[in-house]
Amino acid sequence: MALLTFPHFSSHFPLLSSHFPSLSFSFPNTRSFSSTRRYCSMKATGTAILWFKHDLRTDDHPALLAASAFPSLVPIYVFDHRILSRFSDETLELVLLAVEDLRKSLKDRGSDLVIRFGNAENVIQQLATEVKATCVFAEQEVEYELRFIIDVVKQRLKSVSVPQGSPRIELWRTPFYDIKDLENLPASYDEFKKLRLSVTTPLQLSVSKLPGAEIELDWGVLPSYDDIKGFLTSNQQKSGEKWSLMKETSAETILRRKVLKSGNNIERSSRFGLTQSRERNGSVFVTQKGNIVGGSTNNVLNALAAYLRYLEGTARDDWQEVHEKVRASESRNGASFIGLFGPALSLGIISRRKVHYEAIKYEKERNAGFLSPFGYSAATIAAAVDAVCSMEWYWLLALKNQKNNHGIHSTRIWKWKGFLIQYSVAGEDGPAILLVHGFGAFWEHYRDNIHGLAESGNRVWAITILGFGKSEKPNVVYTELLWAELLRDFIVDIVGEPVHLVGNSIGGYLVAIVARVWSDLIKSIVLINSAGNVIPRYSFIPLSTIQDRQTSGASWLGSRILVFYLRLRTQELLKKCYPTRVERADDFLISEMLRASYDPGVLVVLESIFSFNLSIPLNFLLEDVKEKVLIIQGMKDPISDSNSKVAMLKEHCDGVMIKELDAGHCPHDEVPERVNTIICEWILGVESNNILAECAV
Repeated sequence: MALLTFPHFSSHFPLLSSHFPSLSFSFPNTRSFSSTRRYCSMKATGTAILWFKHDLRTDDHPALLAASAFPSLVPIYVFDHRILSRFSDETLELVLLAVEDLRKSLKDRGSDLVIRFGNAENVIQQLATEVKATCVFAEQEVEYELRFIIDVVKQRLKSVSVPQGSPRIELWRTPFYDIKDLENLPASYDEFKKLRLSVTTPLQLSVSKLPGAEIELDWGVLPSYDDIKGFLTSNQQKSGEKWSLMKETSAETILRRKVLKSGNNIERSSRFGLTQSRERNGSVFVTQKGNIVGGSTNNVLNALAAYLRYLEGTARDDWQEVHEKVRASESRNGASFIGLFGPALSLGIISRRKVHYEAIKYEKERNAGFLSPFGYSAATIAAAVDAVCSMEWYWLLALKNQKNNHGIHSTRIWKWKGFLIQYSVAGEDGPAILLVHGFGAFWEHYRDNIHGLAESGNRVWAITILGFGKSEKPNVVYTELLWAELLRDFIVDIVGEPVHLVGNSIGGYLVAIVARVWSDLIKSIVLINSAGNVIPRYSFIPLSTIQDRQTSGASWLGSRILVFYLRLRTQELLKKCYPTRVERADDFLISEMLRASYDPGVLVVLESIFSFNLSIPLNFLLEDVKEKVLIIQGMKDPISDSNSKVAMLKEHCDGVMIKELDAGHCPHDEVPERVNTIICEWILGVESNNILAECAV
């Protein structure tokens, strides 16, 4: 752990202006949307383009309602490789099925859906020119690369000339709460809940027939799954195909292969099984694997009805299948909802407030129209409501942060498996460095390293991993392998080249896992007071499965005691980690840690402490990168015995360079100037050796 100690019960896009001054922000709500419609009606002349991205539905769609006021409407979906390349194969299937249903739904109302392949900015510009568009509707985004694309679309539209002038772009969102002033959004979820904001009501599309296009158009053909895969392959960079294959295999699977190859035993085996493909006529699980809900909005709503009524008996085959999937995916209390419905929510096949509306409606049905102040009457209702409220909170945090991105370090958002992840980046050229924080911390823990390293001729990324800081904290099972896969995908999707990977505390352990499992992504690694142990002459590698991480009564109770303890003693515990410069444990770190401790989902993250598997030996994890490892060890670490660890590393990890510092558990923040110098000298040496090796070849 990087900052808190426990009581001993154990990219592809160029750098832009950080705040996108050309982007507009609005917060329509169901009560005031009529005024938005009047605003649109005043200017509703000519043709509107409705650009679908992650809003693949006609139900509860404010922009579709507004666009229906125009004389002519042209909906479009663009298969853009920069967006699609982030999706798993199963999510790509879901996209294809959702687009197919979206087109059908639009056709049922007299419209259609233009389907194009290419960069969205080129496609939208060409279409706007062709149809003489006066307005383009696009959903508001928080993810950096999508915001970049929207900004470029805005610039391209300025070159399109129509009688009314250049087409304007209208950014919209589906409001969950009636928030009129984002500036005053409380930083703490605990304070936010005290506002007791009501959730807005989903919209119904009041028109039975949508405006058509005024000219003949080539609407395009719906592609097959193979067409999409071929398109993505043709747009990959030279290393892209190999790297994309890395994302298809789990860390656990690769580790097991490496263990068997090295001749070691595995402590226990996993329960592997193949899912047989079958016809899913009438099933709400529409992909080949059959793990997630998808298809049409009505299909998802049917699955949601079955999910909410899990405690009720049913004779319906489709509902029985949902109930079976709930039992199979309930890896911890309530986790089945995100597992089954998360992708559909992320793609906008159903809106968050529609889920909330259906869950509350059912709760009232069960309680004669009342809502109990003591909680919900079914665990599935609680899981659905908690999930969408949590998702909305992190979306609002991200949106506020993007709007107020004026500090020394700009914050960006990356969406990983549908979850919002914060990161920062600095530097224009040079070797790539990725900084990974420890347990309880966030990317800002490298506040005095990011620019120090960048100014020395490096490009630096710092990430807040899932479950920490202002990154999302979904109801999933948190494991060291999950976080390692997140780092792998960040390197592949955002950095786009091999990195020097730096990690503190448990972040160092995650770095070591990445180096062992995906060594092609690594130029070198730097472990700063890393978690994990050196185990001489190990005879087996203890790998655990998700089934081993089930929530127990002890972990449930322990997490609640732990969060109470940490809130009381954050300042004291933090200062112990900075023995030589106590003033570095300042108000910013303390307040941000306390703020995060009230975030929705934090108890789920803390429960994971009780099932962490940090027993894979460090000497095993470092075997493939022996000559590329730098250890920076604060010798006054209050959490571990630094002298013993350094001695074990020297004895059992050949080729590892070790730097001992007069510091505690977080040397990078306690003595940042010294650590920056060490890392820069190390990277310079590694890069020089790489150049010499290439010349020799």
